Amino acid sequence: MTIVEMAVLLVAVAFVVLVGYLVPVLIQLRKTVAESEQLFATMNEDLPPLIGELRAMSHNLNDLTEQARGGVEHAAVLLHAVGEVGESVQHVHDVVRGSSGSFVNNVASVVAGFKAATQVMRERFREEGGHHNGG
Repeated sequence: MTIVEMAVLLVAVAFVVLVGYLVPVLIQLRKTVAESEQLFATMNEDLPPLIGELRAMSHNLNDLTEQARGGVEHAAVLLHAVGEVGESVQHVHDVVRGSSGSFVNNVASVVAGFKAATQVMRERFREEGGHHNGG
């Protein structure tokens, strides 16, 4: 056997060994590509409805936030009106307690306080467009 024949034989053996190692790798690579294609197909089916549901949930959350903000504003108006009524009652109490005037004067002051409180409540409800149930 000549050197050329031995070199050709050595190259042939190296090629067979290389092919022997590459075939399992190529088979595994083919399986991986097939699984990746299946994963992408599943994602293409499942992802658009999921995104739609997330958008709907976001819109619902925004609506709830707006309703809560409106409820807080109405509660603030009501609490402000209650505070003004409390001030009127305190004023009436101070007048009655002070005994600075006659009984008729004290009764007139109480009536005036309640009229003022009623007027404040009417104005607040008129400004807000009637009665509300938080919405």
